[in-house]
Amino acid sequence: MVAIVDKETCTGCANCVDVCPVDAIEMVEEIAVVSDACIDCGQCVDECPVDAIEMS
Repeated sequence: MVAIVDKETCTGCANCVDVCPVDAIEMVEEIAVVSDACIDCGQCVDECPVDAIEMS
């Protein structure tokens, strides 16, 4: 599984960046982007206030 960000829903709050334990998320043009370093922990999913991230 890997974290997938819905670019249309993401508000650019960066909460997911702050909670990622392996720094696998960065903001690109105010949208969260998940890298291959993702360990599928799901912390970003739980932290996203607009439900823009899901595990797939």
